[in-house]
Amino acid sequence: MRLLPWTGLDGKPCYLSTDDPDSLISRLADDLEAAQLASAEQVVAGAGAVLNDPKAGERAVRFALTRAVESLTDVLRIAVSRSPGTDAR
Repeated sequence: MRLLPWTGLDGKPCYLSTDDPDSLISRLADDLEAAQLASAEQVVAGAGAVLNDPKAGERAVRFALTRAVESLTDVLRIAVSRSPGTDAR
């Protein structure tokens, strides 16, 4: 079972049961994971810039941290889904 990079409407994890890495859903999941990783790179760069700016206000820091948590959540889901022998819940 592959943990997909999105959740259901109820917030629960979604899984894919297939051995075909070229299935439509597998390719969609791969594309979304790639987009999430690219977004995380941008968020890290932006958050780093905010943290290095001594004039950054509370709003900027909170926004950067909020986006960083969102991105980290996505990246952790991807890591769990790719880890062999890990319970992907």
